[in-house]
Parts: sequence; C-alpha cells; structure tokens
Amino acid sequence: MPELPEVETIARGLAKRVTGDVIESVWLGSKPEPLKSPAKEIARVLEGNRISGVRRVGKHIVFDLEGVARTLSFTKKTPKESAGKRAHPIKGEKAQWVVHLGMTGRMLVADPTEVLAKHTHAVATLKSGRELRFVDPRRLGRLSVASGFEPGGKEPLDISLGDFISLFRGRKTPIKSALLNQKLLRGVGNIYADESLFRSGIRPKRKASSLAKDDLSRLHPAIQDVLREAIALGGSTVSDYVDSDGEEGFFQLRHRVYGREDEPCLVCKTPIKRVVIGGRSSHYCPKCQK
Repeated sequence: MPELPEVETIARGLAKRVTGDVIESVWLGSKPEPLKSPAKEIARVLEGNRISGVRRVGKHIVFDLEGVARTLSFTKKTPKESAGKRAHPIKGEKAQWVVHLGMTGRMLVADPTEVLAKHTHAVATLKSGRELRFVDPRRLGRLSVASGFEPGGKEPLDISLGDFISLFRGRKTPIKSALLNQKLLRGVGNIYADESLFRSGIRPKRKASSLAKDDLSRLHPAIQDVLREAIALGGSTVSDYVDSDGEEGFFQLRHRVYGREDEPCLVCKTPIKRVVIGGRSSHYCPKCQK
C-alpha cells in the first residue's frame, strides 16, 4: 500500500500539473467497490469545478475544488436525511475529491489518445484536454467527495516531540502496531515503521508503554528523517507503485531492514530477521535493535 512518502510524491506531482484546471466531465466504471460516495454525487460535485489545489492528508490525496456552493448536499447528513432527504449545504464550505489508493491504486495524468488501462475505474476529463485516471486492479482504493475532510491521527512530519511522547505513553500494544495505527499517526505504514525503528534501535515487538523518554526521543526524529528522505527520492517502489507521471521511486535502494530478511545488517552484518506482528511482517536487526 502506498504510504505517506508515495502519496506525498503523487500529490505534489498532481498539484504541479492540474492545479487551476477545470473538471469538465467524469466517467465512473461499473464496479461499486472503489466508490465510497454515490457515483452520481461524485460526478455532480466534480463536474464544472476548478481544482484549486492538490495535497496529501494522511494516506489520502485531496483535490480542493472551487465553485461548489451548489454541491454540498452530501455533507453532515442526519440518519433521517441519509434515509432519503438531502442534507443542507454548509455555508462557506468547499468540496473536496478524496482519493485513497488502497494497495494497487494509481492516479495518473494522461493524454486522451493513450489506451485506457485495464482496471480503470474513473476518468476526469479536464478543460486543458488531459485526463485524470484512477486505475486500481485490486479495487481496494476508494473515491469519495467530502467537505473539510479530516481522517484523524497526528501528522508525523509536524508533530512535536512532547505530543509524540504523549501519543504512545501507556499503550500496551507493540510499538510497531502503534505506529501503524492511523488514529494515532496518519500516513506511516509498514516500510517506514520498520526503517524508523531500525534507525532508533528499537525492536518492533517492544510494547509502546515500555519505551523510555530517551527511546521515543530517538524514534521521533527517526520517523521524520526517514519520511523526508523517502519523499526526496520519490517513495519506495517495491511492487507496482508509480507516481502521477508513471515513474518509480528510489528509496527502496536505501532500505536497511524492510524486505531484507536473512540478508546481513548493513551496520553489524547480523542477518535481518522477519516476524509477524498483528498480521503484518516486521523486519529488524536482532543486534542493533533492543
């Protein structure tokens, strides 16, 4: 699944290429799984509106839209409204197109003459003549419209050390599981949790509550450094991840533990081990990490 650096890379690429463009029409495929909002609602919110910006929020790509005063009936529905009546628009709010890539989703800018890839589930035709295409073979990604989108969790690149320490104090789950909890930190996934724990010398199975202030004071900058380095290198391509231009990332060339089971540690030469924690693979060095 694309994690924070990959989603940030894609969002930045999309922002450079489509900000200011107008969505003229929207085509949505017949598969229901990718649609978190009704197809008619997505089309109604998007069509005719200008993309004022594209940014990452957690692991989501958010397209901010302008000219949408008439499109906010989807916000804040009561149970009665959800049963059939429309919700009332929120004055002053603007709409957003929210994209979650899931495991295999791609958001690409394409020329209309390019062959439509198999598993394309959405095409937004832009006034500039280009198309925004959402392609997702496994259909685990999600498309929705929202207003004031907020997925919860703290932003790992912005969180202060004090707030970071408070976030994990008293939690009895393994620190690896806590790092993957999107309600705590949003955007951190398997790759960057493993790499951050290695750099801070902490084993992934250790309970978060067992970590001293000094441990968390090492982990906090390690997470931020790893994420920033990965963003600078366009993310990690370990399966089929590509950015909005179809280009692969390069941070996988800097992985120190992730995906290196039985290979020698780059620091001490001890073979890297793999364990399963909460159903997720975790990689660590048994000598460098305590």
